[in-house]
Amino acid sequence: MNNKVAIVTGAGGGIGFAIAQQLLARGVRVLLNDSDAALAVEAVEKLAAGERCIALAGDAGDVGFIRRMVDTAVRTFGRLDIAIANAGLTLFGDFFSYPPESFARVMQLNLAGSFFLAQAAAAQMRLQGEGGSILLTSSVTGHQAHKNLTAYGMSKAALEMLARSLVIELSPYGITVNAVAPGATLTERTAEDGSYEQTWSRLTPMGRPAMPEDIAQAVVFLVSPGARHITGQTLVVDGGWTAISPGPA
Repeated sequence: MNNKVAIVTGAGGGIGFAIAQQLLARGVRVLLNDSDAALAVEAVEKLAAGERCIALAGDAGDVGFIRRMVDTAVRTFGRLDIAIANAGLTLFGDFFSYPPESFARVMQLNLAGSFFLAQAAAAQMRLQGEGGSILLTSSVTGHQAHKNLTAYGMSKAALEMLARSLVIELSPYGITVNAVAPGATLTERTAEDGSYEQTWSRLTPMGRPAMPEDIAQAVVFLVSPGARHITGQTLVVDGGWTAISPGPA
């Protein structure tokens, strides 16, 4: 993967940061995006990859900004080989009172952001004529119902259908498109809930929630040459949770 170029959205921390870290370790050059400018810059500094990693802050659900990301990656590194739509938004809410504003925000970032990043990245890869890889971040909530997460679960299930649908569009150009569906993952955000690790260690068959690196390793495999004949698939990384699906109290 040496000297390949990747865009990773939502990479200021958590899973996205771990993905960027794993890609850099394999010689990939990375445009790291986060909506928080300070967090994006701090993440790049932590990665200490010099000119091989740049920060670009902005809304990964905004189509104009998405196109700017692709243009910036190509202008900076000369090409684009990998696009990872990791940015996402979770807004809990009771179905009977879920507001249209929350629904629109979730769909714009989770679904439209991923769709249009795939569109812009694939157009660049087609122009280059050397194939490429697109990776969408789904969730186990796209497979199993969670209370108060109907809109979020819808958006994640739709991403898996997007990965399947794009097989017919992108395979002629040598572009693979897959998804990962993380289960409970211990990140900076989820760790704010002091009981999260204990709860999901009890509910996960493997005895613990995922760490960001567990998800990142799966992502890096799916965008690597080792997965060049895998496309249209979703890899669930949940320590076995969807096999039995116990819910938290």
